[in-house]
Amino acid sequence: MRITGARVPAPVKRVAHAGWRTYGRLTAGDRMLPSFLICGGQRCGTTSLYRALAAHPAVLKAVLHKGVHYFDVGYDRGPGWYRGHFPSQRAAARVEAATGVPAQTFESSPYYMYHPLAARRIAASLPRVRLLVLVRDPVERAYSQHAHEVARGFETLESFPDALAAEPARLAGEEERLATDPSHYSFSHQHHAYVSRGEYAPRLARLADVLGRDRIHVVESERFFATPEKVYDEVLGFLGLPALGHPPFARHNARPRPAPMDPGLRAALWDYYAPYDAHLAQWLGRPPIWRLR
Repeated sequence: MRITGARVPAPVKRVAHAGWRTYGRLTAGDRMLPSFLICGGQRCGTTSLYRALAAHPAVLKAVLHKGVHYFDVGYDRGPGWYRGHFPSQRAAARVEAATGVPAQTFESSPYYMYHPLAARRIAASLPRVRLLVLVRDPVERAYSQHAHEVARGFETLESFPDALAAEPARLAGEEERLATDPSHYSFSHQHHAYVSRGEYAPRLARLADVLGRDRIHVVESERFFATPEKVYDEVLGFLGLPALGHPPFARHNARPRPAPMDPGLRAALWDYYAPYDAHLAQWLGRPPIWRLR
């Protein structure tokens, strides 16, 4: 029986997923490890890029979930558990025979960009991995994240200004505790960091310090959605994948906003992010696209 689709009851899917993970762990030695990761940022088009790359003939995606969340909240499960999420070496051999190039596999966990221990964990487990990081107008990104968290039931403050006002208290000390206590988990750090998630430059610097800047490719989501073929080809070049045509491009996980953002709040956030965007320009070789409008 093949278990797929939203029509399958959630309890049945949970049992099926648990069974697959057990099987995957037992067969971990015959499984691939990812050669690249989409590690952020949240609400920046990661799902759309994931689906486009998963359609490449030489790419095999992670089994069951696009995001494994091993290097952030699942690290205690161990490397066998992680490897069990990926396709088998036999599947990779079939792909290589069909395409003439080595198969690659990957996953997408946007929290990797933000968890303070993720970069070193990634470097220790995947020493040659490449990282794809998507960025977006941080003001729009914060507003989008809030709507997303409210819709998922992870945010009880339905007013965006109220959520922003609560953010400093919710996050106080959490970054430091996560960095020093590997067993600590912070729900607010993962789900309520609306303003801080748009501070891209410090997050990129932490990844680069550990993994090397040459292994990180930054994609502006506005460029990806405006010229997907061009950006997709640039990503393939970075990953060393051949250009074998373009997949259908679509925008996934977009959510309608309850109302336009207050102009005063938008202006305040725009000014707040100005120095962070200036540092991001050093990565891009020019101001980010949202500053060029």
